[in-house]
Amino acid sequence: MSDTSDAPKPRRRGPGRPRQDEADDGPGTQERIRLAAREVFAERGYDKTSVRGIAKVAGVDPALVHHYFGSKDDLFAAAIEVSIEPALVVPAVIGEGPDGVGERLARYFLGVWENPVTRVPLLAVIRSALTHEAAAKVLRELVLRRLLARVAADLDVPDPTFRAELAASHMVGIAILRYVVQVEPLASADPEKIVALVAPTLQRYLTEE
Repeated sequence: MSDTSDAPKPRRRGPGRPRQDEADDGPGTQERIRLAAREVFAERGYDKTSVRGIAKVAGVDPALVHHYFGSKDDLFAAAIEVSIEPALVVPAVIGEGPDGVGERLARYFLGVWENPVTRVPLLAVIRSALTHEAAAKVLRELVLRRLLARVAADLDVPDPTFRAELAASHMVGIAILRYVVQVEPLASADPEKIVALVAPTLQRYLTEE
């Protein structure tokens, strides 16, 4: 019988890390998990979604989901951020200065909601935020702090957070009435008509002293 005392022992894995044979380390895997999470959250809502269910759709072990994204709340935020992309949006909305920022913001916001690919997960956020604090926290973090507050701060106006909250209340209210409750005639109005009417108000919120 051969001596196996000198054979290498398997490495112990740290907390939350997948086994080496489970890991598919790389940006492709993270993106697959993120997109699967967006799909599952949109279909089932926040409460009925589990990390295990997302892992099944992504084709990975649940430990890998925790390894890359941490908690369910963190994964929810990462999944929704794919639709909003605040890092790309803020420079585009700010543009070359305050002139026209209200129109650019309104057009961007409605554009995200008019796109079926990005609208579905955002509907899940809005619906979940009305009944679940974790989803409401994600909505506040992405829409207010990571998008509108940065826009207002870059415009260098007094009370930027308060102004961002006013702009957020206006746009989220439109989203609820147009896409969730579907109140007419707002629900079927031409997006350009909405932009034309809303843009001056957003411009006033974000730029006038």
